[in-house]
Amino acid sequence: MDEGAPEESTGLRPVPGARFAEVPLEAIRPNPRQPRTVFDEDELAELVHSIREIGVLQPVVVRPLPDAAPEDPVRFELVMGERRWRASKEAGKDAVPAIVRSTAEDGLLRDALLENLHRSQLNPLEEAAAYQQLLDDFGCTQEELSSRIGRSRPQISNTLRLLRLPPLVARRVAAGVLSAGHARALLGLADAAAMERMAQRVVAEGLSVRSVEELVALGEDEPSPAARAKPRPGGRRPQLDDLAADLSDRLDTRVRIALGQRKGRLTVEFASVEDLHRILELMRLRDGSPAADTASARP
Repeated sequence: MDEGAPEESTGLRPVPGARFAEVPLEAIRPNPRQPRTVFDEDELAELVHSIREIGVLQPVVVRPLPDAAPEDPVRFELVMGERRWRASKEAGKDAVPAIVRSTAEDGLLRDALLENLHRSQLNPLEEAAAYQQLLDDFGCTQEELSSRIGRSRPQISNTLRLLRLPPLVARRVAAGVLSAGHARALLGLADAAAMERMAQRVVAEGLSVRSVEELVALGEDEPSPAARAKPRPGGRRPQLDDLAADLSDRLDTRVRIALGQRKGRLTVEFASVEDLHRILELMRLRDGSPAADTASARP
């Protein structure tokens, strides 16, 4: 939302001393009293890549500058989240989600996050990021989280594990293409490349969480040549399965191709209307392209 917009527009409950806003990056200056002056380049590069893929999941915390003039472009000072602020700038973002504090009480800011975490419809990655922010920035404990939001410590720990997903897999979880159960199963694989390969199989083949767990336990992170060549039921052929897997990877959603005796069927799944628009743009069926004009002209 726009900086300064009321919290009701986001469905979040107002909390005294804190409000949520989308703040322009150029309107924020770092805290001159920040004790941390060296940031690990590899970790920062990984965060930049993650922000490019799925956006900023954890809001920074800023305070208004009391002596800022109305015409001054810098109006806020960072309190928490300098790595996120730096990475957002490197990722080419114009603004960052922020908690704007008008109080010195960290307890109020912590309660603001806890209250909105309890009320908001967050995807699993956003939920994991909120847990991590409460633990890191606000000194919250897992026991406190457990009692405040009505979830067990194992549930919280399992949710936090999702932050270890590589960005390409995390994007699918954020879009609702992969479930949190699938994602946790993928974390049993050795590296990011193996997770991404298995995620492609999950989307292309519609694998259940149990199937993924069994494949991970067996160390089968990609199909063998014999498995790819094996005939499948329902009029499907290995060549079409490979094509469906390629389309699934390109569109970041599940694609199925079935071939009958007289005609075939291409099925593209989407998680939401927003996800549908994203897929149509990737397929160049929107934004005034010829395909879009043709589709809109049909009765």
